[in-house]
Amino acid sequence: MSKLPVIGITIGDINSIAPEIVIKTLSDLRICDYCTPIIYASPKVIGYWKKIVGFPEFFVNIIKTPEQVNTKKINLIPCWEEEVEIKVGEANETGGKYAFKSLEVATRDLKEKKLDGLVTAPLNKNLVNSELLPFKGHTEYLAHELNNPNYLMFLVCSELKVGLVTGHVPIKEVASKLSKELILNKIKIMNQSLKNDFNCQKPKIAVLGLNPHAGDDGLIGLEEKEMIIPAVQAAQNEGILAYGPYPADGFFGSKQYEKFDGVLAMYHDQGLIPFKYFAFTDGVNYTAGLNTVRTSPDHGTAYDIAGKNKADESSLRNAIYLALDIIARRTDNDELRANPLAFQQFKRERFRMDF
Repeated sequence: MSKLPVIGITIGDINSIAPEIVIKTLSDLRICDYCTPIIYASPKVIGYWKKIVGFPEFFVNIIKTPEQVNTKKINLIPCWEEEVEIKVGEANETGGKYAFKSLEVATRDLKEKKLDGLVTAPLNKNLVNSELLPFKGHTEYLAHELNNPNYLMFLVCSELKVGLVTGHVPIKEVASKLSKELILNKIKIMNQSLKNDFNCQKPKIAVLGLNPHAGDDGLIGLEEKEMIIPAVQAAQNEGILAYGPYPADGFFGSKQYEKFDGVLAMYHDQGLIPFKYFAFTDGVNYTAGLNTVRTSPDHGTAYDIAGKNKADESSLRNAIYLALDIIARRTDNDELRANPLAFQQFKRERFRMDF
C-alpha cells in the first residue's frame, strides 16, 4: 500500500469532457511523487478517450483493489466489464448510468478507508436521478453514504472561499429551508474547516443576507431579523468571529470579501455567481464537514466541447492539489507530500493557484 495519499478519481459522464480532463490532468506523471491516483472507470473508456484527446502514451495500471496500487503509475480499478457505446457530446442515460457506477465503487472504497481522498469528475445529475435512485448531486450522495449529515458545500479559489447554507434547492423553496439552527450549523462547519483544513487560526466569516439590502430592517423580508441575525449572534456567543448579515451586491461590489477568510451565502447562485466570476475554469468544490476528503472541479459536463480537445483541466488538477493539502493539514504529516516545498513549486509550475 502506498505511503503517499491514495486518491480515487471518478470518471464522470463518459460522453462529456470528464474523461478528457482526467487524462490531461494525470498525463503529468510527476503527480505520482505526491499521491497515488486511482481512476474508477473501465480500460476501454480510457483507451477510447486517450485517442480522441491525443494522449496515446497515457497508460494505466489495472488493479482490482487499492491495496494493489503501483505508486509510480496511474492506476485504474474497472467498475464494469461490458462494452459501452460512447457518444461524445451527447447527454444520454448511458452517461448517467456509468458515471454512477464509477462513483458507487469509489465511494465503497472510500467508506472502507482504502482511499485517503476522493476527487469526482463532473456528471449530469438529471441523467443519474430516477425514482429508484434519487440523486441531487455528488455532495448530497456522499454526505448520505458517509453518514455525515452536517456538511457544507464550500467553493474555493485564491480570491474567495464561499459556503452555501442551501445547495441544490429551487429558489422558491430557499426561504422555507432556512432556520437559525441551520445557519448556525453551517457557520460552525465553515469555522472548523477554515481552522483544520485551511490553517486559519482565527477565521473571520461574513454571513450574507437573504433579501435585497439584507432585508432593509424588515422592510423587504423578515428572514434576517428572525433567523440570520440570531444565528450570527449565537455564533459570536460561542467565540466564532462571524459578522453580518451583509447585502450580497454591495458586499462583493465593494470587495468586502477581501477582509474575510470565508463567506457564507444563503443559496446557490448568491455564492456561485461571484465565485465563478473569479474562478470559472479553475475553482474547486470542497465538501467540508465530512470525515474524509472530497473535492471536485467547480464546472459541469460541457457536452458542447466534448471531444474537441478544448476542455481546460485546471479545475480538476486544483481539486487534486486541494485534496492533498487538506489531507496533509488534517494529519499534520508533511511526509504525505514527500517534499512539501517541491509540491508547492510543482503546483505553481502547473497553475497559479496556491490554497
